[in-house]
Amino acid sequence: MRRRERPCGGSGRTGATSTRGDVGGTAPCGRTSRPARGRAWAELLRLPALFSVPGDALAGTAAAGTPPNARTLLAIGSSLCLYEAGMALNDWADREVDAVERPHRPLPSGRIRPTAALTAACALTGAGLALAARAGRPALAVAAPLAATVWAYDLTLKHTPAGPVAMGAARALDLLLGAAAGTGRIRRALPSAALLGTHTLAVTTVSRQEARGGSPLAPLSALATTALLTRLVTHRPASLPEDRREAAAHLLPGPLSARPRPPEPGRQPAAHLTTVLAAVYAATTARPYVHAALNPSPPLTQRAVGAGIRATIPLQATLTARSQGTAAALLIAALAPLAARFARKVSVT
Repeated sequence: MRRRERPCGGSGRTGATSTRGDVGGTAPCGRTSRPARGRAWAELLRLPALFSVPGDALAGTAAAGTPPNARTLLAIGSSLCLYEAGMALNDWADREVDAVERPHRPLPSGRIRPTAALTAACALTGAGLALAARAGRPALAVAAPLAATVWAYDLTLKHTPAGPVAMGAARALDLLLGAAAGTGRIRRALPSAALLGTHTLAVTTVSRQEARGGSPLAPLSALATTALLTRLVTHRPASLPEDRREAAAHLLPGPLSARPRPPEPGRQPAAHLTTVLAAVYAATTARPYVHAALNPSPPLTQRAVGAGIRATIPLQATLTARSQGTAAALLIAALAPLAARFARKVSVT
């Protein structure tokens, strides 16, 4: 007579069931195989989304006008920890909602205990702040409100009108963390942080209806935001002709070193790279946003959200190239195909 199976955590999924007496080699409840546990944690932490994180610190460092250094690596480590802390905390806070809307997720399916997710969120937050402290006081002064914003979003603000704004602020602070770690000053990085935060706000607004679908207004607004950001990151004020620039320089007070200089030869390749990367950014989101606007069903909306998350990478690269960080921009851009490849195995939403 066959032994009756009972689900572990109410899922009934492969690797989450147990049999009394361990029939057929199935692991009993609480003894999930190591590959299955690794898969569950990869889903909880949205590991492919990690590729969208290092570009924040690199873009901030470039905007601050300094090359990456050891403190930049510490800022990247801090960003990765705080990002993953937010992922774990997000699913812990949403475990009851996910039991209805997304029962396949690791917590409602019983593959990861809620206490383990909360413990991971706390440990990752502590690690992120510790790494920021190693990068210097200015970096810690940015990382602390970043961590507070992540926890406030997951626990309180997510389901309020302020949710997208909080998420945009968190991404902007993450860019400023790189600037603070590099130079200790963030003022020069504020424009880049505002652009990146605006993109994140738009993507988060779309994500609020990914479980049930909704209005086409959100993806249309995100599409318009992408077009606006593409225009802003590629726009440069028109420069004066050479003769008028020299005449204006002689009229300005102060030493010659402080007067406007003609564009450096190296700026031209950076400008071309900025244009190309901006085009990649726009192309990454255009079609998914249009599809979600035409049919705002959950699958197409989720696809649009995933595209918006992946588009963060070319946007970071664009901002870095615009700040003359050509090598760092190319490094960031190289993360995009890796993110797309791993997103086929583990969902980023």
